[in-house]
Formats: sequence, structure tokens, C-alpha cells
Amino acid sequence: MMRMRIAMALYLVAGLTGGPALAEDAVPADPAGLAKGVIEQQITAFLNDDAAAAYSFASPEIKSVFPNPERFFEMVKKSYGPVYRPGNYAFGRNQVSPDGKVAFQEVLISSPDGKDWAVYYELKRQSDGKFAINGVRIKRETTSQGI
Repeated sequence: MMRMRIAMALYLVAGLTGGPALAEDAVPADPAGLAKGVIEQQITAFLNDDAAAAYSFASPEIKSVFPNPERFFEMVKKSYGPVYRPGNYAFGRNQVSPDGKVAFQEVLISSPDGKDWAVYYELKRQSDGKFAINGVRIKRETTSQGI
């Protein structure tokens, strides 16, 4: 009985720690879910006024335009107010490239002032396998009835 428990424990550990995967070869099982997680973490950082955390989710391309968290944070406050301070938000449609390296995610936001917005994120998978936000487009949603 004890041998069976040990064998089962070893089997489970072996399954959890399978062989090493190379980040560039491995396509995450749920790229859309990973992309949503990055967006949600960045929104949380904005809500907490944590410029460094929010900046950490930006792609290298974005960081080359905004070389420090403070400049990035100010740009978001000025140009992407509904993203910086969303009221309610919900994830909409998403699309992932066949190779899993690029994800597009729609986020529907009702800002505190009652206006509705459609926000379109582009995320790129980095060499470490994580997604980084590479661009955001925002559009005033005039046909929405709220979220």
C-alpha cells in the first residue's frame, strides 16, 4: 500500500515537472486567457496608481517611446482616461494568431462618467513566453446600452 502511494506521488510529481520547454517553441495552452490576465493586471495597477507595475506590462516597443514609468503613466492618464480609471469593464471578442504570438482583445468599458468605450488591445508574446501590451486603440461606443 505504501509503495503504491509513493509510486502515485512520483507519477504526479513527474507529470507536474515535465521536461523543460523552450519559450520560443511552446505555444501557451490558452493565449487568449493569458492576454486577458495581462490586461487585467495592468488595469489593476492603474487603479492602484502603481506606475511601475502598469509599465511592466508594456512591450519593448512601447517602452522605447516612453522610456520610464512616469512618462508612460502620464500619457495613459491624458490619452486613455477610461483605461486609467474604468468604472465597469468586461472582456469582449478576442483573436489570437495561429502561432500564438499575437493576441487581440476587445475590452468594453463604462467609465465613471457614464460613457461607454470599446478598447482594442494588441499584445505580443515575448521571448519568455509572456504577453506584453503593444498597443491600445480606444473608441467611444455610442450604441452600447452599458455593461
